[in-house]
Amino acid sequence: MTVYTEKTHVMNTYARWDVTIAKGSGTTVWDHTGKMYLDCTSGIGVTSLGHCPPAVTAKLHQQLDTLWHSSNLTQQPLQEELGQKLAELSGLDQVFFCNSGAEANEAAIKVARRYAQKSKGEDRFEIITFGQSFHGRTLATLTATGQQKVKEGFSPLPAGFITVPYGDVEAVKKAATNRTCAVLLELVQGEGGVHPASADFVTELYDWCKQNEILFMIDEVQTGIGRTGEWFSYQHYGIIPDVVTLAKGLGSGFPIGAMIATEAVAAAFSPGSHGTTFGGNQLATTAGMATLLEMEQQNILPHVKELSQYLLGALGELAKQYSDQIKGVRGLGLMVGIEMNGEVGTYLKTAQQKGVLLLQAGPNVIRLLPALVIQKAEIDQLIIVLKEILELTKA
Repeated sequence: MTVYTEKTHVMNTYARWDVTIAKGSGTTVWDHTGKMYLDCTSGIGVTSLGHCPPAVTAKLHQQLDTLWHSSNLTQQPLQEELGQKLAELSGLDQVFFCNSGAEANEAAIKVARRYAQKSKGEDRFEIITFGQSFHGRTLATLTATGQQKVKEGFSPLPAGFITVPYGDVEAVKKAATNRTCAVLLELVQGEGGVHPASADFVTELYDWCKQNEILFMIDEVQTGIGRTGEWFSYQHYGIIPDVVTLAKGLGSGFPIGAMIATEAVAAAFSPGSHGTTFGGNQLATTAGMATLLEMEQQNILPHVKELSQYLLGALGELAKQYSDQIKGVRGLGLMVGIEMNGEVGTYLKTAQQKGVLLLQAGPNVIRLLPALVIQKAEIDQLIIVLKEILELTKA
């Protein structure tokens, strides 16, 4: 493998680590020198079944020898198969397939506006979002995002988005006007610091949206497909939204996104109103279907719930022992944040040196997104390394 150490021809849009991953299997990756790492990032919540899961790999190999891509102008039985499965798991009705989470959220924004304008008039276009949210990097989705840092340098931004404090239903009510068509939120804010929504907030907001005929849309790009211990995070709250967006965990690393909606909302789209060249092609839908079937085969959801308790319990003990450094631990399922009393860059770099890959969510939060197949022994390994780092960095 060629490792580029000087200026390359790739634009400088990522603050890359000094790590080059050459191979992966399960929860383990190896760099170009052969050094082994415990991957607690899963490619930012993507490789939920671990790297190169054999069952998904086998299905992709089979499809590679059959057909990679055909136009969406042709019939797509693999889309129909995956769409039916997602409808069954979600309680919703119809799916639009795309390539990424940002595209899924773009589709949600478009279908919400089109639905509202068809049913209520052309002045219905505003969408309420929340502070510290993250919905993508297209112009529309970064405008919807509740973090100023992603918006700098991209003005003028599209109109039609209002951001209010997360968890504040009264702020939503005050912000709503006769132009409001939808509310868009994450039930666990990932990039914003791993903040799960309270049950009271979600229930009250959901009821208010229903009473006022405002679409309730949930961004499940990071939380969906088993990450929180249910197929979708909203299933913890006993609700069914109007629109859901998916991406990361759906294809085991193969690029795929999806926007799922009720039949009534989906009917707002018609031929020519939205589309994509690559979205839902044969390789992507094969990866998606194989991923879902393998998660069912491995009984992933109970495993995530059990390992989540184990991980949160172990981190809670660390937090007690190192309360001068750890401010708190929070999360849902295997989406966990460790809030530190200072910036976390040094912690992440030291962890890499010790063979563990970690993420951050904002300057002060260590974010854990391990593969959903992680085992207790690997969590024990993680805890040992975290403890060593905390000892090294004690005041």
